[in-house]
Amino acid sequence: MIKLGYKLVIDSLLKVKSTSKAKVSKGFFKTGKGQYGEGDVFIGVSVPLCRKVALKFKDLSLYEVKKLISYKYHEVRQTGFFILVYQFQKGDSVSRKRIYNFYITSLKYCNNWDLVDLSCYKIVGDFLLHKDKTMLYRLAKDSSLWKRRVAIVSTYAFIKKNMYDDTLRLAEVLLHDKEDLIHKAVGWMLREVGKKDTQVLKSFLDIHKIYLPRTTLRYAIERFSLKERAHYIQK
Repeated sequence: MIKLGYKLVIDSLLKVKSTSKAKVSKGFFKTGKGQYGEGDVFIGVSVPLCRKVALKFKDLSLYEVKKLISYKYHEVRQTGFFILVYQFQKGDSVSRKRIYNFYITSLKYCNNWDLVDLSCYKIVGDFLLHKDKTMLYRLAKDSSLWKRRVAIVSTYAFIKKNMYDDTLRLAEVLLHDKEDLIHKAVGWMLREVGKKDTQVLKSFLDIHKIYLPRTTLRYAIERFSLKERAHYIQK
């Protein structure tokens, strides 16, 4: 009996699994009770190996990709999202729209920071680059930590094109978010803005430094001189 493509992907990953790596990942991605990755299951496959498997099976149908991104093993979901990114990057305008819509409706499976960060700006960000950005503001107000992270990290695609307005506006929307993973993501994006235009970042910090979470601020000013960091840390 011929196996479906998604089953071949799972088999490929299981062949290279590592119990020791799985144990490390379980701790690193906070899978304990009450932690952000509670209940996630790892089999111990490295990111490069997941990418390699994804590239081999990059032409799977969205039906089969859905089987992967909804699977119980984290690395299987990760491989599914890698496949989506490959397909989006090689697709035409019609297929890109289809993949974007598929991704947005499948965000409940994008349930850890690595899955968000490896995929959202390459799909959502790139797709919305010259389109209406309302979806990002909707996601930024969602109760899901991961959807809020998708909102801000997706703007990395805009930053790469020297477009900062939505990053700064979404940073303001998320200013009082209570989740540390959002504080880190916002700080990361602000730092990326600063790499492109230091004055834009400094102007934002001058207005908001009193209210920024300490983690966000530290991430944002990471590339500043000691003197500049001291100026912003002393709120």
